Amino acid sequence: MIEPIVFGAAYSVYVRIVRLALWEKEIPYRLQEVDIFAADGPPRNYLARQPFGRIPAFEHDGFRLYETSAITRYVDEALPGQRLQPDDAKARARMNQIRGILDSYAYRPLVWDIYLERTEPPREGRASDEAKIAAALPKARLCLHVLADLMAGAPFFAGDALSLGDLHAAPMFAYFLAAPEGAALTAEQPALTAWWQRIAGRPGMTATRPSPNAVA
Repeated sequence: MIEPIVFGAAYSVYVRIVRLALWEKEIPYRLQEVDIFAADGPPRNYLARQPFGRIPAFEHDGFRLYETSAITRYVDEALPGQRLQPDDAKARARMNQIRGILDSYAYRPLVWDIYLERTEPPREGRASDEAKIAAALPKARLCLHVLADLMAGAPFFAGDALSLGDLHAAPMFAYFLAAPEGAALTAEQPALTAWWQRIAGRPGMTATRPSPNAVA
């Protein structure tokens, strides 16, 4: 099989989502590092793949694609291995709803406003913006409550089996839980705590773990 290429950076939440999908399906792939934060901006040849300058981009057998959810659906539907989407239409819709919630409402407060604001300034010798963190906490708490509620007692986000919904959430929670506020808020939701215990130890999470100094 022709090896897929993931273009991006190992620290990126969204690059890691794609890598986790490939890992769970046991598909060998190549990660080609792209620095979108370079002084001159994203490389010109990368903008030919992703005109908005974000990561990841993806290529398989000459087929180019960007947008994480589109990539992971392609990975699941076009490549062999464990199926990562429910067969049931309602469960599949719930999975996609959860991925939309993560992108639209959770990613910014969990990763940027809490994790990064708590960890990045101290590494640079600056104080964290406590007001920014405080403003993000109610948004994060609401997201966690909604996610736990949508699980409806199931072990995973789309029911009894691991799905793209879990792989979409896992890299965000990996960062979020590294902040004390993230750990405290997640502890308020036993369903999410139990879910994280199931996810965190999976081999793919270890294999795709970014540097401790990652910038998300």
